[in-house]
Amino acid sequence: MKPYLCSTLLLWLGVFMDCGEAQVMTEVPVGPLYRVEGSPLIISCNVSGFARKLSQKQFEFRIKKPAKPVEINIISSEDNFFAYAMYADRVRNKDITLEYVNANSVLFKIGTLQKDDEGEYECTVLNKEGSYRGTYSAVITVKVLDNSLSVSSSEPATLDLNEGDPLALTCQASSNTIQHTHLSFAWYLQAPGEDAARTIVTLDKDFVLSAGQEFDARFRAGHIRLDKVGEAEYQLKMDELQVSDRGRIYCHAHEWVQDPDRSWYCVTDQKSGETQVNVKAREVESDTSPLLVRITAQQSVLYEGQGLSLTCSIDTPDLEQKFFSVAWLWGNVSLATLGPTGVLSVGPDYRSRENEGELRASRSGLRDYRLVLMPVRTTDHGEYTCRAWPQERGQDGRFVQGGAQDSKPQLVSISASESGITVEMQGNFTVNEGDRLKLTCKVGGVKGQLSVTWLHKSASAPAAAFADVISLSQEGVAEKGAEFRSRKVRAERPAGDVFTLELDEVTPSSSGVYQCAVSEWKTNSKTNSQSQTKTVTVTPIDKFAKVSLKSRNSRVTLGENVELMCRVTGPRMPVTVTWSLQRDGTTPDNILTLYFDGSISWFGSHQRYQLRVENQKSQVVHYLLITGATYREAGAYQCSVSVFLQNAHRKLPPSNLLAVVVQKPVYDLRLAEKEQQQLSVMEGEDVEFKCSVVSDPSNPLPFYKVAWFYSGPGSSESSVSLVELDHMGVLRFPENQALRGLQGRLHLSRPARSSFLLSIQRAREGDGGSYQCRAELYQQDPEGVWQQEAADSGGPVELSVNVTENNLLLKMEESEMNVTSDFTIPCNIDRQSSNDSEFQVTWFWQSRDDAKPRPIFTSRRDSTLQDRSGKDFQLRFYRPLSNQFSLSVLMPGPATSGLYFCEVEEWLPSLSRSWRKVAVEKSKSLTINVQTDARASSDAVCMSVAWIGVLAAVTALSLLAVLGLALKMCLCSVSGGKKGAQSLWAEQLPLDTKPGAEG
Repeated sequence: MKPYLCSTLLLWLGVFMDCGEAQVMTEVPVGPLYRVEGSPLIISCNVSGFARKLSQKQFEFRIKKPAKPVEINIISSEDNFFAYAMYADRVRNKDITLEYVNANSVLFKIGTLQKDDEGEYECTVLNKEGSYRGTYSAVITVKVLDNSLSVSSSEPATLDLNEGDPLALTCQASSNTIQHTHLSFAWYLQAPGEDAARTIVTLDKDFVLSAGQEFDARFRAGHIRLDKVGEAEYQLKMDELQVSDRGRIYCHAHEWVQDPDRSWYCVTDQKSGETQVNVKAREVESDTSPLLVRITAQQSVLYEGQGLSLTCSIDTPDLEQKFFSVAWLWGNVSLATLGPTGVLSVGPDYRSRENEGELRASRSGLRDYRLVLMPVRTTDHGEYTCRAWPQERGQDGRFVQGGAQDSKPQLVSISASESGITVEMQGNFTVNEGDRLKLTCKVGGVKGQLSVTWLHKSASAPAAAFADVISLSQEGVAEKGAEFRSRKVRAERPAGDVFTLELDEVTPSSSGVYQCAVSEWKTNSKTNSQSQTKTVTVTPIDKFAKVSLKSRNSRVTLGENVELMCRVTGPRMPVTVTWSLQRDGTTPDNILTLYFDGSISWFGSHQRYQLRVENQKSQVVHYLLITGATYREAGAYQCSVSVFLQNAHRKLPPSNLLAVVVQKPVYDLRLAEKEQQQLSVMEGEDVEFKCSVVSDPSNPLPFYKVAWFYSGPGSSESSVSLVELDHMGVLRFPENQALRGLQGRLHLSRPARSSFLLSIQRAREGDGGSYQCRAELYQQDPEGVWQQEAADSGGPVELSVNVTENNLLLKMEESEMNVTSDFTIPCNIDRQSSNDSEFQVTWFWQSRDDAKPRPIFTSRRDSTLQDRSGKDFQLRFYRPLSNQFSLSVLMPGPATSGLYFCEVEEWLPSLSRSWRKVAVEKSKSLTINVQTDARASSDAVCMSVAWIGVLAAVTALSLLAVLGLALKMCLCSVSGGKKGAQSLWAEQLPLDTKPGAEG
């Protein structure tokens, strides 16, 4: 209980002490998420509250599956081998990825969701700070639904139709998903030669029906419809096909599910087969009846702010039975067109004025069509024309267009009124990508309230209509245009007669024509309107922003520092800089990435890299400092820069490659003894070999490895290593059989820092040969690895050892012996031998019948024994002392008589021949006569008889003792006056009975 209370107290104390600090919070979206098999899955994971906010955090994702609720590792940002086997291949194939949004946020992505991926996903952030404060993991449940969306079409693959024919196509779309979902549905036209399909009509997930831009007028006029027929059928109807309608038409359905955060997510989509629709233009027979078209203006001289009314009149026989299309043109620019059924289509340049209520057109009589433009601007001055086309209706109700007829032009003069306003656009009309575009619209002659609308037409589509950028009403309410709702755009009125437009982070697509349209109002009525246009050019960022890489010291010596400078010239914008290194022509490896928000991602080993950023007047310099460069840091460096604009990265051309060369230090290592020398000593004397290194003044603390090598006199074989002292001061004797016994006589010393001395004590004849010293200089690189930097060998020293006469003295006097039992043949060495000497002793025997002696026993120098005596000998060998050898002949017989002597060989170790024989000596001979002794035989017989007599006496005495004992026992059993003693035999003893009640 006490440990539990202590731990609880410490926990509460820690909470109390940390109450003023930010708590770590790990967050994932609210679940559960419903996704369809085969679709992608994206889960965001964010963490906050760490003390080191800018350091990149490490994330891990695991899953618990419903059938087996155990944690299964999926992916880790830190460990490439984190995934279990069932997910390892998908992680390796990039089907499952973990992408950083920033240092504290990642996106977990599954490219193709499988049914088995359903379960509880856990995102864990690794704590590198030591203490725990908050939550380091979050869980979200993912449900995987079957893909039950079905989209099909039973229409033929090709339809051949004529211009003006109706078209009806049907498509089936349904889903059996158990979760509540919405379907969106659309028909598309893939016109010949166009990359992108055009939207005809769409029913979105909120059941809102709309049409594409090219089909919007016909949709609003009712000529294009999308009808839902039955439970799952969607029918496209187009009343009058146009030649531009030819192409491949198909339907496309999307299935949407609503996540717990109330947002909609598209889980799957599918499109039907395509139907090729061919539309043939139909020619119309010319009508010879005259068609007269006239245009009249209610007023042909106007002032700004007044209304222009243009009437187009048509005169032809049987007018009541005919249909016409009528269009108004200003020069060659179409203002508006009225179709045969009265549908109005406005030209691209006048749609904004129609939306503001300044333009309207209608049929005012049997033969008259009227267009009203109010208020007019001075830019509306010019000639206006009316154009009419006859339209023939066939029996099927379709219209076929005839030849056009134009009226004579009508000149309309528009002058600036005394109370008219003037508009002047000012600003910098050439800007760099990423900069802010600021346009000013200065208004003169203001009397009433003003409103302004800023419009834009892309430079890539000059024939397109102006699109609204932003408008500012007379009450000061700003409203963005549809195409600019996601952009950073502002409309302001810093003064009563000044309007400004500010568009942040412009891109090349922002180039084009900008228009400032100012309107004057009185009592909610527009009285005057003026505009002015200016062309704005946006210079792409890669035209003015440059990246270059330089260094003051790209060729350095091992261990020196290198400073690389990545210069980014151009405007000050958020940039992301990536440093890469290419080694030996391989693929460049990223070293690190410095993001625009200050966070850093490191790749691989980075302990030698440091960053620094310096803002200068005309550039930003990103420094990469390599501290203590090693050979691993050598290679071609490059910096790549991307600019963060409109929530996206724009890559600039990378910098030049800059080679960093890391050179070895130059050391001068020389040995003083370079000449060949001759050295002669007497056997038993000590020998010294000197190896002196010429000091290198640039390296005051050298580390040397010194080794001596030996080769025998006149030997053609390579020299062998005797001994070496490495750069760390460790003495080593190489494993070599030839060196056994020599290590005790080698001595290595270092009398000075650059001087080494090798001594051989008690030189022997076999030590002669060539001795050579080799020195190597070692230097430790910045990573702690020792590198050999220089080496040199001294001149050979030829050593000769003069050997004195070496005779062995064996103590065995020549004599003759008569023996009848075992005898011993000693072989003693009467000389103080070397400690390294080894002896081989062989005994010889020569019978009276042999012509020469033969060896019967050998004790080799390696302590092995060899018995070659034969069946007549029983031998025993022993060596009581190092210089004493004895051989005994056991149970000799007459056949073992003869001449005996021993021969001794002395061996010493040799560098060139492993072992060498230095002396051989024979002892004096010993003659042995083995005799058979008769007296000894008779004595043996007597001894045998005596022993038999002794044995018989002992046996007789034993019998007498037994008889005496038996007689005594009989006498005791026949005595009657006395009670005999109890016998030990069991049957003579009464058995104990069980005690009675009285007992």
